[in-house]
Amino acid sequence: MTEEVAPGTSAFDLIGGESAIHALVERFYDLMDLEPVYAELRAAHGSELSEAREKLNWFLCGWMGGPQHYVERFGHPRLRARHMPFKIGILERDQWLACMDQAMGEVAVPAELRARLKVSFFQTADWMRNV
Repeated sequence: MTEEVAPGTSAFDLIGGESAIHALVERFYDLMDLEPVYAELRAAHGSELSEAREKLNWFLCGWMGGPQHYVERFGHPRLRARHMPFKIGILERDQWLACMDQAMGEVAVPAELRARLKVSFFQTADWMRNV
């Protein structure tokens, strides 16, 4: 049986707020560093991940309906334009999605929210492909 969710409840609230998003992002980048199956994805990020961690954390907070940290600092995300300099093909898309799904599982994102986010992440990641 599933738990009732109030209409209008944001993904930000469902995931547990800013601290939960932070934990998700940290685990995502830790996995990218640790797991050989994400080697091409990791290589695309350069040697230093602290800025990427920070920006994804800020972006996901706003994208999930919470504070607009990213927009306040950088304006509209313009995701595709900002990622255009990087090779993003099917391999990179699939590694990003698999890494994020693994991170969501390991930080215990609720199953229904995880399924919803997987769909949204796929749509966004597929749209980002440029090769």
